[in-house]
Amino acid sequence: MFGALSHGTLDGMPASKTARERARAELTREIKDEARRQLGEVGPHGLSLRAVARELGMVSSALYRYFPSRDHLLTELIIDAYNEIGEAAERADDPSAAPRDRWLRIWAATRDWAKRNPHEYSLIYGSPVPGYQAPQDTITPAGRVALALVRVMESADLAPAMPGPPLPVELAEQARKVQTALGTSLPEADLVRLMTAWTHLFGAISFELFGQYANTADPADAYFAYTAGQSAAFVGLP
Repeated sequence: MFGALSHGTLDGMPASKTARERARAELTREIKDEARRQLGEVGPHGLSLRAVARELGMVSSALYRYFPSRDHLLTELIIDAYNEIGEAAERADDPSAAPRDRWLRIWAATRDWAKRNPHEYSLIYGSPVPGYQAPQDTITPAGRVALALVRVMESADLAPAMPGPPLPVELAEQARKVQTALGTSLPEADLVRLMTAWTHLFGAISFELFGQYANTADPADAYFAYTAGQSAAFVGLP
């Protein structure tokens, strides 16, 4: 579900080595910036290392030394996007605030990031890229927003869920896997409440970005704020 580069001479490392590292980091950044620009034009399915190299005035063989394949480049872009949206959510959180306010702040920041970075958002929450399978490296970054929300729920005295049937065995088992993956002691039923709110609110963001609220909740500011508040009540936040 859900490295710092030194600007001086490192101990025991010659200055020329550090300069090469800085140059490599700068070119890596330029490659990824150009790839992000192309995402807006052709989408992730059309991303091409040759096209990126051409726009940067590089030969393809030189670019392959940085990214051996398109999938390697996509993975880096996906990790960057997950980390950026996760950082936005974490920065918005204020542990001294009331749990409900923390929840609302996190979701507002998540939506704001998505609106500022629609192509990166689409890369991580849009349609899967044909032929691409995300590696394990993406799992930890992908969980940062979820972990921010889990910390809010862990800090609160949650209200009981609405009356209803017990969790199906299969769903309870899936919730336990999420529990393990996120390293939380939240009960399975509360995690399912979180998963439900997560799906609803990310769905609302996607609907807004992809133009599905035309002639209904457009602009979606009031609708999203209302929905985020209702979801806070749904997961039991006071």
